[in-house]
Amino acid sequence: MLNTMQMNQKYSDPVAQCDMVLATDLDGTFLGGSAAARKTLYDWLRAHAPHTRLIFVTGRDPDFISALCANGEIPAPEYVIGDVGTTIARFSDGRVHPLDDLEAPIADAWRDHGNTVRDRLRGISGLRLQTAPFRYRLSYEYGAGFDPDSLEVLHGLEVDILISHGCFVDILPKGVSKGPSLLRLIAHLGLPADKVLVAGDTLNDLSMFQTGLHGAVVGGAEAELLAATRSLPRARHCAEHGAGGILEAIAAFSLHPTPPKVTS
Repeated sequence: MLNTMQMNQKYSDPVAQCDMVLATDLDGTFLGGSAAARKTLYDWLRAHAPHTRLIFVTGRDPDFISALCANGEIPAPEYVIGDVGTTIARFSDGRVHPLDDLEAPIADAWRDHGNTVRDRLRGISGLRLQTAPFRYRLSYEYGAGFDPDSLEVLHGLEVDILISHGCFVDILPKGVSKGPSLLRLIAHLGLPADKVLVAGDTLNDLSMFQTGLHGAVVGGAEAELLAATRSLPRARHCAEHGAGGILEAIAAFSLHPTPPKVTS
């Protein structure tokens, strides 16, 4: 079995073979939009691999991603930023393989915060801990009776609190989110930043657009994300939803020599 150092060396890629990188959220983005738009995007990515690269940047956990790609209907990514940025991994053989050297600062920042957060949030009205196998974060769902001010019990901990989708609360290591983890992976692989397109639709995608990379805020995005990205020059507010918005942005930014056909 390859150790982490060998795996990292094996999968560090030359930049010369990269036409474009799509770093995309899943729910509502890569998995959203019309069936025609999804088929156009997925077929285009397969036709232009490996020089067009695919990275999933998602709040989903590794088990979900493995199951999603199991039947081959969804193009498999080469790399995964998962768990709202707290997992950085290679995807191969149908599995997510965390890259320990890239995750080391994340693990160090999280330390033993998990137990402390659980204890402090236990019993808060309207807040329910999700059952996913967390590594360096905790995620909750909230409903009736939840008061965001109740999260003040976490004051003093070195954690970030991210509320999104109108129903989720993520507790993350301080300074860790999708955008910073994506930049760490891009630098590690030596990929050209000017060829990267990020795509998302909710507030937990904001840090991706704050990187300054080309961005597709797809149609139907959360009002809070639209407001937060309005002044960002490279964050395109797309008319088309989901995969259609990604298609729209690839063409609008002229990111690929043979861009996919924009599909409504």
